[in-house]
Amino acid sequence: MTGARVGEQWNLDLDDLFVTIGHRFGRVELRRRMRDYVRGLLAPVARKNSWQLAEQAGHATPDGLQHLLAGAKWNPDDIRDDLQEYVADKLGEGGGVLIIDDTGFIKKGTPSAGVQRRYSGTAGRTENCQIGVFAAYATTLGRALVDRELYLPKSWTEDRERCRAARVPDEREFATKGQLARRVVLRSLASPLPISWVTADAAYGQESRFRRLLEQSGVGCVLAVPKSQFTVGCPRIDGLFAQAPAEAWEKISCGDGAKGPRVYHWAAIRLPAVDEFDYQGEVPHRMRWALARRSIQKPDEIAYYLAYAPLETTVQELVRVAGTRWAIEECFQAAKNECGLDQYEVRRYVGWYRHITLAMLAHAFLAATAQQVQEKGVAPMRRPGSSSSQWRRFGDSWQLVVPGPHTFVATEDDITR
Repeated sequence: MTGARVGEQWNLDLDDLFVTIGHRFGRVELRRRMRDYVRGLLAPVARKNSWQLAEQAGHATPDGLQHLLAGAKWNPDDIRDDLQEYVADKLGEGGGVLIIDDTGFIKKGTPSAGVQRRYSGTAGRTENCQIGVFAAYATTLGRALVDRELYLPKSWTEDRERCRAARVPDEREFATKGQLARRVVLRSLASPLPISWVTADAAYGQESRFRRLLEQSGVGCVLAVPKSQFTVGCPRIDGLFAQAPAEAWEKISCGDGAKGPRVYHWAAIRLPAVDEFDYQGEVPHRMRWALARRSIQKPDEIAYYLAYAPLETTVQELVRVAGTRWAIEECFQAAKNECGLDQYEVRRYVGWYRHITLAMLAHAFLAATAQQVQEKGVAPMRRPGSSSSQWRRFGDSWQLVVPGPHTFVATEDDITR
């Protein structure tokens, strides 16, 4: 495929996406600004704020793009709904996994909605930052972010004047990250996304209300939990596996990582059934599991999971779902590096949702484009020659890292032509 044909198909697919969501923007000027903004998020712009995106689009000033985020009339939740339908169409398949996690956005000052000094896992230290709770959807076809909620700590929700200054709606009250996650899950389950499983880390898996919501929804789940976790009719989960014989541990891959298959020792134990949830009449239809993942190189490093699944589910399938949780970390990294997810300069509540949603849309487009390349088939890889630039594999694409701030994304067709 020639470079011209690649670029032509890219533009056609992107225009199709713009047509899909265009009716959400009432005026022609607003639709054009939205197109310029998303195209800028997909472009090799060093810093994807409104100033540099405006320059990329050929605008004399950033006023139009800033108005798109701050003052224009459109609802980012409508775009989120369109995004979920788009991902369902392009990446949806049976066995799809919804992944819940949060990520931090480091910010200066105190006016940005929800900002507070706290520990940031993104930075690995205490920083002034905002926290967003996200959902990603993953299948064998690809993965993409599909929902988001901004976490507002009590220091914000108990100060209504501060909230009004940041344009936080008066009806927005304090909600824990677990409560936000439950909202995201319920919306996702009601969307066109074909979801068979939900997975999350221990911050969410340890919450009984979160686990109960999934059980009542009838979806399978594999949730990380802390070693001190108790479950129905059982002692602490670490004590449960401390009694497991050596032959109970099996070497299983939970999916491919950057260095190949991620292989651990896994053990699984069936837990007692709960009549209220696990039976239909007198016939069991769901099974409860406890799982443990032990490092082969460092046997003292053990992670624990609780699972709720149909009777026919195998341990290998539970392990696969547990391993899928890392897909959301890859989504965060790709969306931040390639689509400017964290490079906004908006301070108001609605501006955060608008930028984040458009960045998620751009990331989903990249994921769908990568899947189309795989469906068409590609010639064997030809690595570029050595130079001051460096090519590296990143998810479903290759990145060209050149000296300076720029990183260029190429599909496999671009590299092999």
